[in-house]
Amino acid sequence: MKLILTSTVDKLGIAGDVVEVKDGYGRNYLVPQGKAIRWTRGAEKQIEGIKRSRDAREVRGVEHAQEIRSQLEGLTITVAAAASEQGHLFGSITTNAVAVAVKKAGGPTVDKRAVSFAKPVKSLGSHTAAIKLHGAVTAHVPFEVVAK
Repeated sequence: MKLILTSTVDKLGIAGDVVEVKDGYGRNYLVPQGKAIRWTRGAEKQIEGIKRSRDAREVRGVEHAQEIRSQLEGLTITVAAAASEQGHLFGSITTNAVAVAVKKAGGPTVDKRAVSFAKPVKSLGSHTAAIKLHGAVTAHVPFEVVAK
């Protein structure tokens, strides 16, 4: 099935790309989620508009992402979690908890899907989260996990 991507899809392409995917993947996931439209000759004309808007966002996006990265890396972020006396957490720190903590610390709103950890956070202390702000810009944000 030939599709035109309307948004970026990991390991497949970016908005405006024409891709060939298996019928089930396109019909059951990409098209219903609004991540792609079926390729037709008429839709081919839409590709230019998608690419133009993507390029316009890209230029502003990189500069803005770098500003946000410097702002995030300067924050003091604290995440409170229930822990044992030995310092082990009851569960682990989620990406949503870090995104909420960034907002509480005075930072910008961060999408929880953009936050990732090198390994699961299951203990008190200092840790680092990677926040993907743009395709080329990732902020490595230190945060402290403290007991409630």
